[in-house]
Amino acid sequence: MKVALGGTFDPIHDGHRRLFARAFELGDVTVGLTSDELATETRHEKRRVRPYEERRRDLDAELAWLAAEYGREYEIHTLAEPTGIATEPRFDALVVSPETRAGGERVNEIRRERGLDPLDIEVVGHARAEDGEIISSTRIVRGEIDAHGNVTPGREGRSPAE
Repeated sequence: MKVALGGTFDPIHDGHRRLFARAFELGDVTVGLTSDELATETRHEKRRVRPYEERRRDLDAELAWLAAEYGREYEIHTLAEPTGIATEPRFDALVVSPETRAGGERVNEIRRERGLDPLDIEVVGHARAEDGEIISSTRIVRGEIDAHGNVTPGREGRSPAE
């Protein structure tokens, strides 16, 4: 099976690792990594995103380890538009998080318009931090948690908004 997924992945955390693991369980993986331009256009929070090449280097290291673990192949492609690589005919499945499921449905609409079969959409649930909240890159960048969801020392008992 040929599996696609995409994102900004800055920084990579255990929630992303769940997505990657599910993708490799299903088949060979192609990851669309958001271009610098698209990352700037689509960020919900206006925070700085590391340059593409830095994010790609980190993603490549993460995927190489998982590909070896699962005995699968992987590729990284640049995402220049939100629907990205998954509208290409070669894919069978798309791995998404709960908040990107709607984007997956949009990909299938585009595929149908182009006469392609829809993708199987695999929704992978969120990873939770030790405080019970969702692990997110934004929380990591804010210093609330680390990439594994451990609460940053001195932040115990504080709400994520503080």
